[in-house]
Amino acid sequence: MKTYKNPVLYADYSDPDVIRVGGDYYMVASSFTYVPGVPLLHSKDLVHWEIINYCVKALPFEKYKEPSHGSGTWAPSIRFHQGTFFVFIPLVDEGILVARSDNPYGEFQLNMLCERKGWIDPCPFWDETGKAYMVFAYAGSRAGIKHRLMLVEINTDCRYLVGEPQMIFNGEQIAPITEGPKLYKKNAYYYILMPSGGVENGWQSCLKSRDIWGPYEYKVVMRQGYSKVNGPHQGGWITTPDGQDWFIHFQDVNELGRIIHLEPMCFLKGWPFIGQDKDGDGIGEPVEEWRMPVENMPEYEILQSDEFMSEVLGLQWQWQANPNPNNYSLTANPGCLRLYCRKHPKRDNLLWYAPNVLTQIPQSKSFTMTAKLVLNGEKTGDFGGIGMIGHSYSYMGLYQTEDGTELRCYEGIVTDKMFKGKANEECVFKSIGNGNRIWLKLRVLEDKTYRFSYSWDGEEFLETDPSFKLCRATWTGAKLCLWACARENAESEGYCDYEYIRIRKGEI
Repeated sequence: MKTYKNPVLYADYSDPDVIRVGGDYYMVASSFTYVPGVPLLHSKDLVHWEIINYCVKALPFEKYKEPSHGSGTWAPSIRFHQGTFFVFIPLVDEGILVARSDNPYGEFQLNMLCERKGWIDPCPFWDETGKAYMVFAYAGSRAGIKHRLMLVEINTDCRYLVGEPQMIFNGEQIAPITEGPKLYKKNAYYYILMPSGGVENGWQSCLKSRDIWGPYEYKVVMRQGYSKVNGPHQGGWITTPDGQDWFIHFQDVNELGRIIHLEPMCFLKGWPFIGQDKDGDGIGEPVEEWRMPVENMPEYEILQSDEFMSEVLGLQWQWQANPNPNNYSLTANPGCLRLYCRKHPKRDNLLWYAPNVLTQIPQSKSFTMTAKLVLNGEKTGDFGGIGMIGHSYSYMGLYQTEDGTELRCYEGIVTDKMFKGKANEECVFKSIGNGNRIWLKLRVLEDKTYRFSYSWDGEEFLETDPSFKLCRATWTGAKLCLWACARENAESEGYCDYEYIRIRKGEI
């Protein structure tokens, strides 16, 4: 009997929700300011996943032309109804966005269901009569409420609200932080699975009622107990074709974000039971290892390395704001990713402010990224390099001077973490360059530190000082990044060609 080990994805796919269509499983996750947003992942066994699409190619609001840290796409839900995939996406500052497609690999069409600030974690539900509903929670940072669940009828095509929301649960005393509701029906009962008590130390709760409007009974169905899994937080319930129930959820590991766990699930006396009861208290705990849900299926994996042989960006990449095709090219020098050295139109050209930063979610505790790049600088300050984004961040690369190139490393500290935010940067390493071609490495260790090294010939690498500590970003884990810019904020025709990015898991 084959088994799997948790986490099934050591990667920041925050706030997951999952469905099954036939023999295929689909999962969505939050993206916040990183676009394309709301990744759509696919699996055949709930353990091995691949990215197949994004539900939002660009956010339909002017402000997302620039980074809006902590805003953007929050916790989505996914459902399949009458041949259409529906993804409900809360834009915490704008309202509820709906993405829909009859093909999970195709283009998703967008519409705003409603404009409401502070509504989060929406989940649709269609009943046997054809009526449609949406359950949702509130963001305390926007609405001043964080312990209530609301239910509202919506039109069946998810275009507008029908009537006003009604409160169906108030967790002020028993679940002081109530969020992430997912609504289901089984054996004449409505079930709402939800995380309670907060991301770091919360638990999984369940509501149960014979009427969708309530009243609902409340029960704790999984908590950390004696396991090593803090949280355990928001997720989705899925049933395999042979009737097995499973639950996917996240665990917040701070620096690298919210990683994905898979738990066995069953029903006991009419209530979900998630995980395994190791201490005999009647409440499940997350499992470290369990039998595979399905055996002998394709073992997908999420791509990380990129040789840039395609004319479109790989699905492992997201920008720090809405994509702008004028900032890059995969055809100007075939076989390379060209990032143009752009200035910032409104403020100092710091990485935290830059919409043209290309990012990637790390997929393991430790890894090494190696990049080969060539800087074609036109103006002093033209720069191209690699880095790691977070509230404390750094990046290293080639800097164009009047006399040639310099190798430089900058460190940034974020002092205002929300929306456009505020950061300070300083150069912490500088060395005379040896041409405009360089190999750069960024090595992340399990002790949550990382260092840069460089080579002028691709063989002998020199490690630089200082080392840096991984640091999370706003509602996300730290992210790898590529960035070319006009560091001194002058108009420039300069650019940086990236010949490849190669990522190897584990400490090397």
